[in-house]
Amino acid sequence: MQNPTTIAAIATPPGRGGVGVIRLSGPKAYAIAQAISQKALPQARMAGFRQFYDAQGEVMDEGLVLCFPNPNSFTGEDVVELQGHGGPVIQNALLARLLELGATAAKAGEFSMRAFENGKLDLVQAEAIADLIDATSQAAARSAVRSLQGAFSNKVNTVLEKLIHLRLHVEAAIDFPEEEIDFLADGKILGLLDDVQRSVQSVQQSARQGQLLREGLQVVIAGKPNAGKSSLLNALAGVERAIVTDIAGTTRDVLHEKLSLNGLPITLTDTAGLRETGDIVEKEGIRRAIKEIEQADLLLLVYDLSQGEEPLQLAQHYFAEHLEPRRLMLIANKCDLVDATPEIGEYQGFRHITVSAKQEMGVQGLIDAITAHAGFHPEEDTFIARTRHLDAMKRTQQYLAEARVQLVDFHAGELVAESLRLAQNALSEITGEFSADDLLGKIFGSFCIGK
Repeated sequence: MQNPTTIAAIATPPGRGGVGVIRLSGPKAYAIAQAISQKALPQARMAGFRQFYDAQGEVMDEGLVLCFPNPNSFTGEDVVELQGHGGPVIQNALLARLLELGATAAKAGEFSMRAFENGKLDLVQAEAIADLIDATSQAAARSAVRSLQGAFSNKVNTVLEKLIHLRLHVEAAIDFPEEEIDFLADGKILGLLDDVQRSVQSVQQSARQGQLLREGLQVVIAGKPNAGKSSLLNALAGVERAIVTDIAGTTRDVLHEKLSLNGLPITLTDTAGLRETGDIVEKEGIRRAIKEIEQADLLLLVYDLSQGEEPLQLAQHYFAEHLEPRRLMLIANKCDLVDATPEIGEYQGFRHITVSAKQEMGVQGLIDAITAHAGFHPEEDTFIARTRHLDAMKRTQQYLAEARVQLVDFHAGELVAESLRLAQNALSEITGEFSADDLLGKIFGSFCIGK
């Protein structure tokens, strides 16, 4: 599907650099590039040195030109790259000249959108481009590359083939109503359905790992003043990120630190100590701390082991409604002061971990516990995934479960067929075979301009 407009955008990040790249894509890409260079373009995929001219014929810049003819280009259209100098003034001037010559300024993600529309990429692969650019760890980058190369799409398409095969059997039963009950009850269709459900579950498990790699975990450290929260953040981060003193209430605001624990991206947040206070600034810090606690994927409630404190008493006072074992870990800090050894156990149904943040005793055990608590254990072939992928697979499983009930309990062929149709549509949303326009706009609108 060739788009009648030709788009242009700066493809390199804003700022100064040795090289700045401007991309053109569309039916007039070659003509516009030839007009700005006032010279015949180089052969396909061969770099050619050219000067770039303004409307008065004055040289604006000089650099390389690369041409990629359709359909063997990123977008599937004629694509030209102008590689000039990387200053914002000259880059914007070159882009403005291209617009004067008939190009249209590209929207965010419009190059990738055209690649998707022209069948060069499916939706998962297009998303993987943005995920590769935004990757915060080597593991996330490797997983994004696997998705870009089609690993995730291939798994989804394999399940789709099984689902379509199952639908054919069910539709055949409906087409021959005199045999419908026997055909539906002979066990073959149920076996195929069970196989599809197992296949979706397997892809789901891998996708959950990919989602954690992409989105990471929001971990909040909370506790009383001087419990060692900032020391714990420094120990986990491996740098002196937070100020540590013996003065209670040193931390007045939230402090965010992005890091990787055992390959899992973490946003770690240190908060103000929780206590009753008349200090206006400290009160605001505590209010912000509670807000962070409410939004956390995992809360590390730190208490001073040397003071003989009851670890859950503080939690019950400040955030009783968030006392869930899946969201809360109890961290007994300063074990070096009571001659205790680091250990991992349980306390009243909650994971309980003994450490010394200052001496960095038991910290690796805590890191292992955090990643295990998140269910993070990526395999070598993990691919990047997003929340929408997991949502689509969850709905697929729901429709498959409905189909099973209609098949086993009621032998209702038409209802089984409808549930399987809805399951196929939900699963097809992942690769973009079945997607609403507003979903596509939301996805590609989050991309970089020029990509």
